[in-house]
Amino acid sequence: MRLPSPHIHQLIDCLTRSRFCFALYRLPWTDECYFVLQTSEDIETLNDISELNGKKGFVMAPFIQSDEHPLILIKPDITAYDWSEISQSLTTCIYADAILTCKNLPSIPITQLNENERYDRYYAAFRRFIEPLKNKQFKKLVLSRPAFCPIEPDFSPLATFVKACNAYPRMMVYLCHTPITGTWLGSTPEILLSGHAQNWNTVALAGTLPIQNGVEPNEWSDKNKEEQAFVAEYIRKIVKKHGRKMEEKGPYTARAGQLVHLKTDFFFQLKETGFLGDLLKELHPTPAVCGLPKQEAYDFILANEGYDRRYYSGFVGWLDPEGHTDLYVNLRCMEIRSTEAKLYAGGGILPSSEVRSEWEETGEKMKTMRNLI
Repeated sequence: MRLPSPHIHQLIDCLTRSRFCFALYRLPWTDECYFVLQTSEDIETLNDISELNGKKGFVMAPFIQSDEHPLILIKPDITAYDWSEISQSLTTCIYADAILTCKNLPSIPITQLNENERYDRYYAAFRRFIEPLKNKQFKKLVLSRPAFCPIEPDFSPLATFVKACNAYPRMMVYLCHTPITGTWLGSTPEILLSGHAQNWNTVALAGTLPIQNGVEPNEWSDKNKEEQAFVAEYIRKIVKKHGRKMEEKGPYTARAGQLVHLKTDFFFQLKETGFLGDLLKELHPTPAVCGLPKQEAYDFILANEGYDRRYYSGFVGWLDPEGHTDLYVNLRCMEIRSTEAKLYAGGGILPSSEVRSEWEETGEKMKTMRNLI
């Protein structure tokens, strides 16, 4: 994918500092991107995922909904596909001059921790997580962590988006901004819900191994297999409840950047697409980002993880019950601020997990975004 003209490049970068809501996204194995712009300043926030029933637009959903981090639906006042349409839409937009006048917002200062201090914090959280797992209170928990990476004054969100599209053809890549959420960029391998009419697809994705010297590993540990099986069983039950004629493919090894995962595809039919919000409410959060039992794991993470995930491990993408829907779990993402990017990554914890390997796994996942900066 190439960058658009310098004028459109400047407009989109300015949008990330504006009062407008917009999203730019590219689906896996495609070369063109979609653009969604809301021209009104009335931002639609939803109190519950089920309120997405019958709705259309670009969705930005948090890990946990709150007054500070609500579920956002960007209204498709302007939509375009590929750079020629996007350029035409932005060039003729009556708000173009206002977009160009937007300035950088002040960035929240960050606490600078060295590597040992960051590891100590993660180690303390890991100990809080591993104890109830060994006591069989949970089957699985997902422990995540943030990291900060400085960015240069001339950092371009759009150029980074294009770089991600070229680097990660297998992933859904997005750039999204609203005045409430701030600016986020991600490259995610995990479908939450995709399809149209009667035909739908979701996946169970878990287990992680790095690619070594360009060679994909093909042997999986019992820990990785068990983790993936938990996720697959959870997804299987929900699909059987809401769909029919389910077909299952996997588990198989799937590449995502410089990592591989164990993946199972679920294909199914829906009689009614007007209640996608109800289905999404049961799918999110999947055990791949939360744990099992779901509600108890969810509550435990909120009380013990030690930081706010915000929109990391929520879900993003296009929702259209009468057209095509493409929603993805918000993994391999970063929150772009004026002087730094906040990176997020997590991993599944089982009773057999070891803290050093889990720390290294989250570090490998963060490289997906870090390598773009």
